[in-house]
Amino acid sequence: MVEVVSEVSGDPQTSGQPAAGCVSPQNQLVSVSQIQTTVDTKHPSSEEDEKLRHTPNARASSAMGQYDSAEYVTIGEVPTPPADNFKKVSVLPLIFLIFYEVSGGPFGVEDSVQAAGPFLALLGFLVFPFIWSIPEALITAEMGTMFPENGGYVVWVASALGPYWGFQQGWMKWLSGVIDNALYPVLFLDYLKSAIPALGGGWPRIFAVLALTLVLTYMNYRGLTIVGWVAVLLGVFSILPFVVMGFVSIPKLKPSRWLVVNMHHVDWNLYLNTLFWNLNYWDSISTLAGEVENPKKTLPKALFYALILVVVGYFFPLLVGTGALPLDRELWTDGYFSDIAKLLGGVWLRWWIQAAAAMSNMGMFVAEMSSDSFQLLGMAERGMLPEFFSKRSRYGTPLIGILFSASGVLLLSWLSFQEIVAAENFLYCFGMILEFIAFIRLRMKYPAASRPYKIPVGTVGSILMCIPPTILICVVLAISSLKVAVISLVAVVIGLVMQPGLKYVEKRRWLKFSTSANLPDLHNDSPLRSHIVIKTQR
Repeated sequence: MVEVVSEVSGDPQTSGQPAAGCVSPQNQLVSVSQIQTTVDTKHPSSEEDEKLRHTPNARASSAMGQYDSAEYVTIGEVPTPPADNFKKVSVLPLIFLIFYEVSGGPFGVEDSVQAAGPFLALLGFLVFPFIWSIPEALITAEMGTMFPENGGYVVWVASALGPYWGFQQGWMKWLSGVIDNALYPVLFLDYLKSAIPALGGGWPRIFAVLALTLVLTYMNYRGLTIVGWVAVLLGVFSILPFVVMGFVSIPKLKPSRWLVVNMHHVDWNLYLNTLFWNLNYWDSISTLAGEVENPKKTLPKALFYALILVVVGYFFPLLVGTGALPLDRELWTDGYFSDIAKLLGGVWLRWWIQAAAAMSNMGMFVAEMSSDSFQLLGMAERGMLPEFFSKRSRYGTPLIGILFSASGVLLLSWLSFQEIVAAENFLYCFGMILEFIAFIRLRMKYPAASRPYKIPVGTVGSILMCIPPTILICVVLAISSLKVAVISLVAVVIGLVMQPGLKYVEKRRWLKFSTSANLPDLHNDSPLRSHIVIKTQR
């Protein structure tokens, strides 16, 4: 037997919100529009039919009939069709996927010392996580478990602000991710050029970027599970040499070197952009939530451990590098950790750091491309992009999304390191503003909605938590160069025009658009507005 209870809080004519406390582990939620696709029906007997006609839930019950079994679906949970039963990502690979989405190791933090000196660099990587990383990770944990489907933050914004702004979020975040991914072949070659000078420029560098991009793109094509375990192996290999370097440096450490600061000689633009770039993108993993095993428990746990790994992975190498050698700020540029390794441990340690940097950039590339391509798949499943973006390869990967993301990387790989960081930070800031608004709006509009993980603060606390990172966003935007601001604003305008253009294409039926039947309806029979509780009785 299955008991069906319709739950709408307050006045059904005006409230539209679920009653507080209506969700329990035994009573899970599914939207009315999903019921027929998630349960097997049998015709009720005449006696049962008569009873159903005189119940308050007659319409829903009559449509459903009698059930032997049901699939339980919470808010935003995606029932996977049998054809898409690909292997899911477990906790350990997810931790290292987040690690590579955000960090990948200390490669790229060297500019913080050049910009502000040892003390401010070390202080920044201790304080900045509390201002930015922890709030973003907490919001990702709450929203990602509330809507555990591919598309992530696109779905959050669409559910709170509508599909137009959901598309803008998707466009800015995807473009930001592709710009970010264009950086990793550049960093990869920067670490190798000291050993192979030919990679410093010209045709050898161009061919190396092309070959690296193609190889890593193929790895993404072969499956997310493979990418996850590759990330684990690459992560261990990338972290170990810095542990060794720490032990080797102990006799040479001088704590007084950590306190060097000159407030009159600080490049605030480079300093903040370096911190921001190295400690953001916690929300990127949300676009893979539909591929995660038991995301309601796995995602928050993985975010917690990844946060510790990222902060320690930055702070410890900076502590070693700045404390063991006399300060020369001009030397602290991309790839300087390999020089530090040579001075402290010899050529063998330098080669290990260079190999670790290369592997780390490979890990960051495949993790970012996975996030970007599955985001496009999630947007297509929501009808925001043409249907062909939702097609999967035989390995379960979004083939068209991977090809689009790889093409963007190749087109943008000619930019310099600083230009890439500044441009992607600018676009990322716009996307994060929409995320904060969506988070607060959903807290206010649907306070009793099912949240498997909920940040233990109320509405006021949610607003206060978003204020420091919002101020930081404003600062990052304000100190951006005119060139970066103009290019980024042009990209934003393209997105504002693109969404109506795609709607026109859909209206004229030039391309096919469709919404997956396996996803909850965010705006009509929204599971946030009205719920059906299905309880199986045996």
